[in-house]
Amino acid sequence: MHMVSRYGIFCKVIENGNFTKVAKEVGYSQSAISQSIKALEQELGTILIDRKKEGITLTDDGKSFYPYIQAIFHAELSLKQRQQEMKGLEHSVIRIGTFTSVSRNILPQLMKSFKSLYPTVNFVLKQGEYTSIKKWILHGEIDFGFVNSDVVSGINMEFLYRDEMMAVLPKHHKLANLPIISLDQLAKESFILLDEGRHSVIMHAFADYKLEPQIEYKVYDDYSILAMVKQGLGISAMYSLVLNGFEDGLAIRPIKEHPERNVALAWQNWDTMSLASRKFVEFIKENFVFVQEK
Repeated sequence: MHMVSRYGIFCKVIENGNFTKVAKEVGYSQSAISQSIKALEQELGTILIDRKKEGITLTDDGKSFYPYIQAIFHAELSLKQRQQEMKGLEHSVIRIGTFTSVSRNILPQLMKSFKSLYPTVNFVLKQGEYTSIKKWILHGEIDFGFVNSDVVSGINMEFLYRDEMMAVLPKHHKLANLPIISLDQLAKESFILLDEGRHSVIMHAFADYKLEPQIEYKVYDDYSILAMVKQGLGISAMYSLVLNGFEDGLAIRPIKEHPERNVALAWQNWDTMSLASRKFVEFIKENFVFVQEK
């Protein structure tokens, strides 16, 4: 039998609308449940529940207090979860906001190494672009994420690495003979744009030089772009980290103006982030250089 506070019992009674169900769930007698509710009402100095034949309803004061009682109950659950995490991070879930180059090149080896230390830890990866990832962090949908620190603000961040964009062309494209390609040259060709949301690094670079590229396609998935370039549907600009191991059938050249993004780890509140997530963030910072070199 698990000890449940009067706040937890109250929330469960409201959720179930029934004293008997809650008594069975928590292993208490029905009278103990009733006494717990009465004790809470005495503590708050008001009647919270209207007990009628047709069922249980909240009084006006009950409706007013309910969100606060829920908050206390959820805090109690979080405290219990933290106690469990302290026992070797057992069965903790680490929720991460990420994008392709990170989820392919950085996270797999790090997750594997971390799980060798904490075998029951689980990971949930949520793929998105920078604005979405920031929103997920602020809404508590993920514990932390990878963002472009040049375009995201108002959140805690720590720089991790710099990722430069490269020109990506079909192997026999006329520009493939050049050792380096300018933005002006890219702008004159059919262009497949990597969709980074409102904060596209390459589009900002074009705008800085007052260039308007001939965008034929706008694609979110990096590997779809690689396939399209190989088929001769256009040229593109993609991040160097994504291109590792995919050079076959492509010509990859540096861009003269060096468009790049600064990738950072981002989170809302370090102290309230789960212990497992904090440990993994520290693990990333300590081990990232080794992974990048691989």
